[in-house]
Amino acid sequence: MLHGIVMAGGSGTRFWPASRVTLPKQLLPLAGPTTLLEDTVGRLAGLIPNNRILVVSSSRIDRQVREQLPNIPAENIVGEPCKRDTAPCIGLAAMLVTRNDPDATMVVMPSDHVIASQEEFQSAIRQAQAIVDESPTRFVTFGIKPTYPAETFGYIECGRVISQGHGPSTVHAVATFKEKPPADIAAAYLAAGHFLWNAGIFVWRAHTILEALKQNQPDCHQRLTRIVDAWETPHQSQVFSEEFAAMKGISIDYAVLENARNVVVMNAPFSWDDLGGWSAVARQRGTDNEGNTIVGKHLGINTVHTIIHSNEDHLVVTMGLEGMLVVHTPDATLVADRNHEEAIRRVVAELENRGWSEFL
Repeated sequence: MLHGIVMAGGSGTRFWPASRVTLPKQLLPLAGPTTLLEDTVGRLAGLIPNNRILVVSSSRIDRQVREQLPNIPAENIVGEPCKRDTAPCIGLAAMLVTRNDPDATMVVMPSDHVIASQEEFQSAIRQAQAIVDESPTRFVTFGIKPTYPAETFGYIECGRVISQGHGPSTVHAVATFKEKPPADIAAAYLAAGHFLWNAGIFVWRAHTILEALKQNQPDCHQRLTRIVDAWETPHQSQVFSEEFAAMKGISIDYAVLENARNVVVMNAPFSWDDLGGWSAVARQRGTDNEGNTIVGKHLGINTVHTIIHSNEDHLVVTMGLEGMLVVHTPDATLVADRNHEEAIRRVVAELENRGWSEFL
């Protein structure tokens, strides 16, 4: 059976001050009226029943996740005791779903992506499921045709074409995975025409990814086994905390996929955006006649190409601004040049250095 695994443990520091430790970006309505997490789970409606959706987040936001997803069984919402990247997260999810479904197929997705067409998304997942059913040792990942030389996404180099057979999307063997590139390399990838953005969405058999983890990350696999052996026992919390904290944090790309031979990439037929920063909100929300993106109550005079993010209870007035970012929250306000958006992470680091944890 097909199971949905939603990874919802990210921090979203580039969305400070709206995104905080206890209210990270996946819990915010950044792209529309509902939150990114709600949108992600809603995208599975009609494809996977709620009792086969597993949400792995952080114990710090466990309550908020449960409040946003009242239709997901409480036992299917798992809060990690600490951050350890995607390999331990996915391995834990695989072990949990195989307890009751040894032949489970997993669709793994982050909770902070925007995908416009639910129908196209589900069609692509069905095609990927058919590819895995045909060859259960395959790992299927999704690639997005790049539209500009992005420096903030990883890339996948496409190899030979694999027989489509099961749907409209072209399927390639993965030649190589590429890290987030500098501008000149990203431009070369775009010009080459056979590179895709790595969407970080996967489909595979649970036992296949677990066997790969066992071979490539034996310590991680052993500790996950101890955690799941103690699941639903009086020792669950203690074993989970101790063993998970002792793991090395590593992404599933580094841990498994970059060394695996049976990885294929599907050219995703759906529109996709990874909300990595405030400029992505402008892409999703659109702009007015002056090129401004406005969320909340705003009065602008001679204001152009600026992002304003506030709420309807607080008026933001701007005069003579161009290419700026203004984000207002009840206890903090950010004013920045839009070109310096990536430096917001430095703000968060400086707040940590100063011990101003109330603003994190």
